[in-house]
Amino acid sequence: MDWKLELVPVPVSDVDRCIAFYRDKVGFVLDHDHRVNEAIRFVQFTPPGSACSIAFGTGLTDMTPGSLKGLQVVVDDAAAARTHLLDHGVEASEVQEFPWGKFVYFSDPDGNTWSIQELVPLP
Repeated sequence: MDWKLELVPVPVSDVDRCIAFYRDKVGFVLDHDHRVNEAIRFVQFTPPGSACSIAFGTGLTDMTPGSLKGLQVVVDDAAAARTHLLDHGVEASEVQEFPWGKFVYFSDPDGNTWSIQELVPLP
């Protein structure tokens, strides 16, 4: 049986501000922006090349905005990903190198944190 992680809710305080952040600054693909009713708005983004998406909006989660820590994406080139973020106005850490990969860290406008990992090739 396959168990596929396909959607992670991200708690945000301002939906439109986060749409602009993830679409225009980070470069994720906007898949859905649907108002179900007065109380529920569902917004879904997918990182380019990913099988897993994030969702935020109104009426979707009880988590406090900014409380999600440690979301991670994998890229071929951490330095290039950092440059992309900086070029689009996102504050990002320096590339940090560990035996298990190179990492860059950033946060969304609410303080949800992300790490970007460049995997180390296996010997």
